[in-house]
Amino acid sequence: MPIYPGLCCPVCRGTLQKTDDATLQCCNAQCATTYPLLGNIPILLNEANSLFTIQSYLAGEPAHYFKPQSAFRRTMARLLPDITANLCAKSNYRRLIALLAAQTPTPTVLIVGGSIAGSGTEELLAQPNYTLVESDVSLGPRCTLICDSHDIPFIDGTFDAVIFQAVLEHVLDPARCVAEAYRVLQPEGLLYAETPFMQQVHGGPYDFTRFSHLGHRRLFRHFEEIDSGCICGSGTALAWAIKYFFWSLTTNKSLRAFFSVTTRLCWWWLKYIDYLTCNAPGSFDAASGYYFLGKKSDKILTDQELIKLYRGAL
Repeated sequence: MPIYPGLCCPVCRGTLQKTDDATLQCCNAQCATTYPLLGNIPILLNEANSLFTIQSYLAGEPAHYFKPQSAFRRTMARLLPDITANLCAKSNYRRLIALLAAQTPTPTVLIVGGSIAGSGTEELLAQPNYTLVESDVSLGPRCTLICDSHDIPFIDGTFDAVIFQAVLEHVLDPARCVAEAYRVLQPEGLLYAETPFMQQVHGGPYDFTRFSHLGHRRLFRHFEEIDSGCICGSGTALAWAIKYFFWSLTTNKSLRAFFSVTTRLCWWWLKYIDYLTCNAPGSFDAASGYYFLGKKSDKILTDQELIKLYRGAL
């Protein structure tokens, strides 16, 4: 298993020790919780504060969110045009890499929801001098640690950066997860997040929350903003709405697959409108999703200051 610096018990934050080939144990005698390894992957869950149970992973139950696709579906996904355009992820990750380079030559980065590679992460994942902790509640191909971001199993000040890409809509308490990210970041540590606004449910029962641009900014009020904006615009939002309109007419899987293909063949071009309008005021009222890049700060953004940051057209 990877031995990450700062790894700790998610219940009490006590030190962990490996007791045998398949178990980690908290060294705090009052806690003494044991955590199994799934192969080389630690399962570090505070079950009292999580939707998930350790036993479900040991029993080989299906991944909670990550669902492996058949070869046919993967082939179709590659051949058909996508209805979503992530406008800024690649450039935002390049900026994050540059900011980290100015801080340390060997950054440690926590990727929450990192069981699969996120959009635009290619350069970040290819950095040879990075220590990447790719955590998730789903056992996807890149997952190296199973944990719940409501209780991140690392001591304070462990990371140089924390990433939430398409994650915070899937957690029960986004504010707690962001507070945990704040805790495990070093002073002036960096945070990057992408979160949907005008998107329909895409995580089944594990899909809870959406944020406007100002709502997203308030979530990170303990961070100094470096940049924020639309990650996917109103064109993408409209394409999603068309697809889900047709999906709302039926629960038949074959018909839904037909409507998915039809939407991708007929409405793929809507996403390109986003390239023309993503910085327009109206997009801040109607975007599919937003991003935030910020730095851990001692100053808290007040609600009076927040309202002045409105960039929409209303």
